[in-house]
Amino acid sequence: MSSKDEPSPSSSPAPTKRGPWDEKTSEKFEGKSFSKFFDPCQEAADRSLKCLHRNGGDRDMCTDYFQAYRDCKKQWVSRGIFPPWA
Repeated sequence: MSSKDEPSPSSSPAPTKRGPWDEKTSEKFEGKSFSKFFDPCQEAADRSLKCLHRNGGDRDMCTDYFQAYRDCKKQWVSRGIFPPWA
């Protein structure tokens, strides 16, 4: 293979200093309500997953964690605040 076929390091695009955030993106992010970016039940979800990993995927060992997540989600939905994925 000749050196002509190999990409040169200078052929890759230069990183931008601003990153993916431009003014429009920043305004969109700042204008959204807090709940659109924050999952109030993420801690309960993380604990459920950790329990599953710790117990080799045995769901019966993690029922309390699952119930805590369901209770959290139910509380937020009853307040009219939906998780970002809903």
